[in-house]
Amino acid sequence: MFENQSQGPVEPPRVVVELAGGAPVEVVWRNEAGGVTFRAGERYLKWAPAGTRADLAAEAERLRWAGAYAVVPRVLDQGADDGGTWLVTAALAGTAAVQPRWKREPATAVRAIGAGLRALHDALPVADCPFEWSAASRYARAVGLRTEPAHWHREHRRLGTVDRALALVAEAPPVDRPVVCHGDACAPNTLIGADGRWSGHVDLGALGVADRWADLAVATWSTTWNYGPGWERPLLDAYGIDPDPERTAYYRLLWDLS
Repeated sequence: MFENQSQGPVEPPRVVVELAGGAPVEVVWRNEAGGVTFRAGERYLKWAPAGTRADLAAEAERLRWAGAYAVVPRVLDQGADDGGTWLVTAALAGTAAVQPRWKREPATAVRAIGAGLRALHDALPVADCPFEWSAASRYARAVGLRTEPAHWHREHRRLGTVDRALALVAEAPPVDRPVVCHGDACAPNTLIGADGRWSGHVDLGALGVADRWADLAVATWSTTWNYGPGWERPLLDAYGIDPDPERTAYYRLLWDLS
């Protein structure tokens, strides 16, 4: 979700170099958990060091399922060794919605994100989905993790204690509409084509059935991080839905805790 620019150069693990097959390897993304995404030609190689929480085998399984219905990366390889796990996928057309061009054109970007998320929700069949991302399961995870307030977004730190925050997410609002959620619908995970329309979705490691507001709350929230204030409503308009402050607040806090 967050790129960490302060870690310095990254030396690709041996297995990543081997999987690249002689193509130049370029770092395109680093997360706070130590995972790195590399590009090698027309392939992306995700690497998660041993001991991190990333489950790339689970992501590969979700991509294979979702690929029958939606534009997501095609899995080329997935595996593990003592050093960590990896996932190799074919590149999709388009660029991430946070690339410089789209940051200069936020109206185009947020329309693409909203329309793309609606298309994804409409395309993936809930009845056939073997994965879930329910509020109940995420709450149970949050109880186990007990993520400290220092790691929360600023607006949640005022809650003060983990117990107080957990009490607020113990009971979810009634489900508006169950869909197969992306699971990390932040702006960087929508790809946009040269025509300004969404062209695909990436990073579906948490994909599963949940209330659509589990995605919408985070997608709108991420517009403030990437484009500044004022872009939440245009994203909802592109999706085709009115704001829902209660569900938005609930799923944003659950996001921080889980």
